[in-house]
Amino acid sequence: MSNLRILYVASEINPFLKTTEVADFVRRLPQAMQERGMEIRILVPRFGLINERKNRLHEVVRLSGINISVGDEEKPLVIKVASIPNAKLQVYFIDNEDYFHRKSVFFDKEDNFYEDNDERAIFFCKGVLETVKKLGWSPDIIHCNDWMTSLIPLYVKTTYKNDPIFKESKTVFTIYGNNFSHKFGDDLLDKVKMIDIDDSMLGPLKTADYEGFVKMGVEYADAVINANEESTESFKKLMDDMAGKRIESIEQDENFEESYYNLYNDLVG
Repeated sequence: MSNLRILYVASEINPFLKTTEVADFVRRLPQAMQERGMEIRILVPRFGLINERKNRLHEVVRLSGINISVGDEEKPLVIKVASIPNAKLQVYFIDNEDYFHRKSVFFDKEDNFYEDNDERAIFFCKGVLETVKKLGWSPDIIHCNDWMTSLIPLYVKTTYKNDPIFKESKTVFTIYGNNFSHKFGDDLLDKVKMIDIDDSMLGPLKTADYEGFVKMGVEYADAVINANEESTESFKKLMDDMAGKRIESIEQDENFEESYYNLYNDLVG
């Protein structure tokens, strides 16, 4: 089976933005899967470092205009799109003036972690799913990359589980080890909640930190990829706690595209 629909979700992608290895991975793998006959969509945040004029981003009016709730607030979702040069791939950008119009990604000029990075992640994850609904495009695989995307497997398994668009979707979560030391506020769980989600489902997130976000992705994804071969004690314990979960290490060698191709087909098959 090669004509799968694959949705890639990440915090960055080359050539629009690169701060970590995620950007190169999400540039290379979708094209490789497209060349194998798969249908691809890519969604990333429109961080302020991305030059709209240079990269020829333009708003997709028919997809914009939704309000996304984060805690007690609702913020407008704007969707933009651009094409990757020399590739038959489009990238959709999740945008919001309050969350993404800053000239940095997760840290300010003084290298302080933004206090609202949790809200930015929640807005992004919800915005991705609502955008895909508006597209009317049902993904077979949703491949989530790094901590910012880690709530998507939870939402797909709960709030969106009966939605025709996501009913058959399988999720893959890749861990990169782009960790941070910041702890979020006590209201994190309330901000994450949606329909069909209660405190009992958010246990891993009670630490309100990087590891909590990663644990959420690991717990609810159908398959987990350890991209960096992490071997810290806390990571080993996390993997031990997830006994029975499909966890794989796929090295980015010359054959890594084939490994993902087989993984995707195996999950859907």
